[in-house]
Amino acid sequence: MKALILAAGYATRLYPLTKEYPKPLLHVENKPIIEYIIDKIEKIKDIDEIIIVTNSKFISKFRQWKKGLRLSKAITLVDDLTKSNADRRGAIGDLEFTLSAKNIQDDLLVIGGDNLFDGELKGFINSANIHKNKPVLGVYDIGDPAKAVGYGVVKLNKEKKVLDFQEKPKSPKSALVAMCLYYFPKETLKRVRVYLKAKKDKHDAIGFYMNWLSKKTAVYGFIFSGKWYDIGDHKFYNDAKTSFVQQ
Repeated sequence: MKALILAAGYATRLYPLTKEYPKPLLHVENKPIIEYIIDKIEKIKDIDEIIIVTNSKFISKFRQWKKGLRLSKAITLVDDLTKSNADRRGAIGDLEFTLSAKNIQDDLLVIGGDNLFDGELKGFINSANIHKNKPVLGVYDIGDPAKAVGYGVVKLNKEKKVLDFQEKPKSPKSALVAMCLYYFPKETLKRVRVYLKAKKDKHDAIGFYMNWLSKKTAVYGFIFSGKWYDIGDHKFYNDAKTSFVQQ
């Protein structure tokens, strides 16, 4: 299995912090956000390589950061060849770009580079093993459907199968939101290109793809407990800096 960390965004809502610096390398407590993610991936023995997709503007920052890492797993940087927010590929575009650039033929864990949470990945991977050959997404109960308007909103049945997935709906039907954490069996990866060829407008969030995919095959959710921070703006970043404590 490979792990892909999405780190090619330009994080304009966090300017000026991210105007010349990538969001995943911003610090929470004593280390960059992305290192909390890597620490969790390092514990999954089935993963043999960590791939980080970034952009031409920030890849030098990631190369410098990588020099100080000491990991048991191979780590690879991929430049998605974009230079600004105007020409960004978006999450689903970066997924497809990396699949092609690295010729990935393995099961794939995909996680957003700003995904800060205190739960471990072991339960998520176990769920993926149970639902073999089916995609699984990480889900968090935000507590109130009214607070879910800015997220991908998920509705699950008793077996945790996805019944509905809506990206940033005006009237959420659930308080369960997607965490930008996905497991894709290798057999399903070819569907990414099919989706991109079929879509008529620029829906770059992976949530739109998951909604489409859930109509083609069974997709399951795994609900995480504990704290989770989707670091999209200054408020959430400041919240993480003041209240996130890694166990």
